[in-house]
Amino acid sequence: MRFRAPATSANIGAGFDTAAVAFDLWNELEVTDGEGVVVKGEGASELAADCTNLAVRAYALLADPAGKRFSFVNRIPLERGLGSSAAAIALGLVAAAPDAGAEELLAAGLTLEPHADNLAAALLGGLTLSWDGKIARIAESLPLAPVAVIPKERTSTESSRRTLPATVPHAEAAASAGRAALLGAGAASGDAALFAAALGDWLHEPYRPSTVLDAVRASLPPGCAGATLSGSGPTVIAWARDCGACAADLRERFPDHTVLELEVAPRGAL
Repeated sequence: MRFRAPATSANIGAGFDTAAVAFDLWNELEVTDGEGVVVKGEGASELAADCTNLAVRAYALLADPAGKRFSFVNRIPLERGLGSSAAAIALGLVAAAPDAGAEELLAAGLTLEPHADNLAAALLGGLTLSWDGKIARIAESLPLAPVAVIPKERTSTESSRRTLPATVPHAEAAASAGRAALLGAGAASGDAALFAAALGDWLHEPYRPSTVLDAVRASLPPGCAGATLSGSGPTVIAWARDCGACAADLRERFPDHTVLELEVAPRGAL
């Protein structure tokens, strides 16, 4: 049996810990009779090749992994803010229970990943919202296309979260709430202007410094309407009307980083 799960970007604009999107960049898993864990591609030399592998642990939440061989082909970079952990969990869950509903899988997965946003997008695809243990896909595509700028350095989500303050000023919270409403409206309606207006954030980006994000926002590439930090970083997503022109400019400006023109994946893990 073969399964795959997409890369994701969480904290889209004003949607901190709520909004995430799936990208057409996939990790794959083949489950066969036998024993062992084989990892190829991203993380091949560092991810666990035994029962402690995150995807195998997710599988074990819903089915017995004994007598199974797990073979992975990974394409999602590790610790770059593109949801590699969520993809691993989603792979294990759908492989163990392919007929289960998304919220059932989410409830199981949250025992391994306490934040639902990336996992929601990995399971459902498109742009998803998560709240109170519930998830919904509100759009299968977006009015602006993502171009990822992926630095070589890594970021630990756990350590990055420790930089966030316990409270923020009321005015900033109110501004964030208003932009979050624009985010949902722009995504659901396909209105690029509304979506672009929602790409600012007051809840996490100010506390996670990114020279790439600052540089992109200071001088937007041709065809680019705005930029966001992907998850806790370091990857930055430029949201473009013209992917080709935007990506060409970013490659020239950031020659030491990987620049990928991506598409939104309308469906999640399967």
